[in-house]
Order: sequence, then structure tokens, then C-alpha cells
Amino acid sequence: MNIQKNWWKFLAIILLLYTVIMGFLGEVPAREILNETIRNLYFHVPMWFGMMTLLFISVVYGIRYLSSGKTDDDIIAREAAHAGVAMGILGLITGSLWARYTWGTWWTQDTKLNGAAITMLIYFAYFVLRGSVEDEQKKARLSAVYSIFAFVMMVVFILILPRMEDSLHPGNGGNPGFNKYDLDSKMRMVFYPAVLGWILLGVWILNVRVRITRIEEQILNDYSGMKDQIL
Repeated sequence: MNIQKNWWKFLAIILLLYTVIMGFLGEVPAREILNETIRNLYFHVPMWFGMMTLLFISVVYGIRYLSSGKTDDDIIAREAAHAGVAMGILGLITGSLWARYTWGTWWTQDTKLNGAAITMLIYFAYFVLRGSVEDEQKKARLSAVYSIFAFVMMVVFILILPRMEDSLHPGNGGNPGFNKYDLDSKMRMVFYPAVLGWILLGVWILNVRVRITRIEEQILNDYSGMKDQIL
């Protein structure tokens, strides 16, 4: 492995190892209701940052495809959406676990929680759309346009609406944010590296998926070429 080329992968491993160790063994402030569950801040929230980064990459490359028509742009847009949704599902799972031990239930009628679930459904529809169109160019164009809509809806449901209505999440609906009463200097030393680590992991997953897809596309093209020559 070329260390100079893949330095960010080593950084991702180091940051995530640091996050896991400090997340389970590090010192955290004693807060009412949250108690030890505050450690989930190092996992749940950074996963959402990773999801939003990957979905942003997806929409950027979707727009690039509309401009360039290059198949590779569509591949990156599609795989970024896959990786982003995977990160989003992990965020929902860790959020549900956190809700169970702080709010007393696995799921509540919380604006941000429901918005996150709706966002996942919107992106599931993105994959359904891709699977329902046979023409590759038409599929890529429709998916690129839809990804713009999906990303805007994600911003609305996760970042805008919770700030306009009551929400149990810190920093929303009049609730104080973590930076005001929970995220002390010791937690910041873990939280910010965790955000970067989870984002880098998401990009790494995207990188692997894109490479695999490119190989599959090359094999398919080579097979089609050989088939045409035989016929």
C-alpha cells in the first residue's frame, strides 16, 4: 500500500480507534438523564455528519453527470448514495438506542427523528427509481435530478424543520445545545476527531464501492465486446 497516497486511510483507522477507546473508557461529564449514554455522542452524531457528507458528494456528482454525461460521475453519485444511506441507517439505530435509555422509548414523535426516517425513505425511493428504468442514460439523468430533490429534502427535514418546531434533540425547539451544557473540553477532544474519523470511513467505503463497480463495468464491457466479436 502506498502510504503517501493512502495516508487518509491510516488517519481514519487511528481516529476511529481513538474514538472507540475513548468512547467506552474515556471520562465523560455526569449529567442527569443522559448519564453514561452521553458516550453515544461520539458515534450517533458523527455518523450523521458522515451521512450528510456522502449525500452531498452524491448530489455534486449527479449534477456533474448532467453536465458531462460521463458514466463515471453517475457511478460515484450512485455509490455515494448507497454509502450515505448505510451511514444514515447506523445513525438511526444508534439514535434509537439512545432514545431508549434517555427518553424511555425506542421511537418518539420527535421532529428530527421522524425527519431522519423520512429522509431514508426518500433515498430508498431513489434506489427504486434507478432499478425501474432500463435505459442507462435515462436512468442516470433521472437519478441525478431526483438526487437534487432528495438532498434538499434531507436539509429541510434534518436541519431546518427541527429548529422551527419543538424537538427533544439538543439545540432544537428551544433546547440548549451540547456546547452549552454537555460538550465540555474533554469531550470536544474526542468528538471532533470522531466526526472526521466517521467521515473518512464513509469516504473509504465509497472509494471501495466505486472501485468494485468500475471493475464490474469493465468486465461487463469486455464480455459484451467478446460476445459481439463471436457473433
